[in-house]
Amino acid sequence: MGKFHTTALNPEAIMLENIFAVMAGETFSKDLSAKIVGGVKKLEALIASGAIKADKPNNVQNGKWHCNAAQVLRNCRNMRKRK
Repeated sequence: MGKFHTTALNPEAIMLENIFAVMAGETFSKDLSAKIVGGVKKLEALIASGAIKADKPNNVQNGKWHCNAAQVLRNCRNMRKRK
């Protein structure tokens, strides 16, 4: 079964891919990205491994980071409440 056949039967997967497609052109700050993925160290590890693309356009000490929003959301931590 190909990707098309699997997603055609799963509307949740289609909606999730649509969200990722829309967010691909957006960016999150470093603080928000760290909160979503589960911490600064995890975010830095994901950036180092290439799972999340990030850049700092202004090369100053307190310049703002820009992290790809779709990639951050793909690597989000489990937000479900534990029983």
